[in-house]
Amino acid sequence: MRPLNPALAATFAPPVMEARRWLSGVSFPADRPLINVSQAAPVDPPPEGLRRAIAEAALHRPEAHLYGPVLGNSDLRDAVAAQFSAAYGGALTGTNVAITQGCNQAFCAVMATLAGQGDQVIVPTPWYFNHKMWLDMAGVATVPLPCGADMLPDPDHAAALITPATRAIVLVTPNNPSGAEYPADLVGRFFDLAQAHGIALVVDETYRDFDSRDGAPHDLLTRPDGDGTLIQLYSFSKAYRLTGHRVGAIVAGIERLQQVEKFLDTVAISPSQLGQIGAVWGMEHLKDWLAGERAEILARRAAAAAALGALPGWRLKSAGAYFAWVEHPFAEGSADLARRMVRDAGVLALPGTMFTPEGDATGPRHLRIAFANVDADGIAALADRLAGLSA
Repeated sequence: MRPLNPALAATFAPPVMEARRWLSGVSFPADRPLINVSQAAPVDPPPEGLRRAIAEAALHRPEAHLYGPVLGNSDLRDAVAAQFSAAYGGALTGTNVAITQGCNQAFCAVMATLAGQGDQVIVPTPWYFNHKMWLDMAGVATVPLPCGADMLPDPDHAAALITPATRAIVLVTPNNPSGAEYPADLVGRFFDLAQAHGIALVVDETYRDFDSRDGAPHDLLTRPDGDGTLIQLYSFSKAYRLTGHRVGAIVAGIERLQQVEKFLDTVAISPSQLGQIGAVWGMEHLKDWLAGERAEILARRAAAAAALGALPGWRLKSAGAYFAWVEHPFAEGSADLARRMVRDAGVLALPGTMFTPEGDATGPRHLRIAFANVDADGIAALADRLAGLSA
């Protein structure tokens, strides 16, 4: 096929879609159905009240079917600014917020303002694969920052990787794929590092609603001159089950968002109206419901940590938000093991090789377990099946 953008051609295939293809031709008996721990997305619809709000808007609000402001509707932007200000101790307004078609688009838009062909971005490994895919397609070099045994990145190591071509450091906390929650002082050290070198610190907080800690997870919004360094990303998909409506957000300085607007206008024109309406309704009415969702996810985290941590030969490295990162005991690499688990255990999980650079020795030793959609009984069944795998 010609012509073809070589940067796009060299980018790996979407991992979740690749994993789904492993199911082709495999049947699962009714008494032993597939346990799918491959994807971190809610499988249930939003609460009925939110669905009714969307339905009513679709029926009775003509503007719900039209283009809106490129950076999002003012009521949602204001609501995000108020919530982030209250949560982090900052002083934001709606002009500090852009609404996007999901958090992946938020990342792409931000990176388009920060880095181009030949530039570099530092990303801790294991990394979120869609971040790596976008940087590859944009011709931006992804500089891996290996996490330690505690699954936390080291700012001193990051400092040694900064070059004149470095444009940003990306953190995801709670982390995808490891689940690790980055301590506030660690995030603060990364902020200081970025500010000292005149680069951006991009903090993807897609899973902030399921952080196990009470209070603000960091104090970056209170730092002086922070809007020139800090860029936060957020998703409504996990909190309000709005995955199909694609609603995300960027929190950043006004000048940055002026550049973001150029990108968004060319790829989407405006975010989904119905999704934004649903997000606003959720923020206004679902605080108690979301607290219950958080409690359930934290309970599943505890169950997963206990069950996976007790598996003979396996090693639980970290767990949080939707994920557990585990080291397996087998001689084969995780890419082969993950395929075999579908057939031999009826379990679909993603191998660590999908989250690490090619040739990285840690990828073949690990698996990501996305436990958020599995209840306590399912987690116990998952552990039993993994325990039954033969070498």
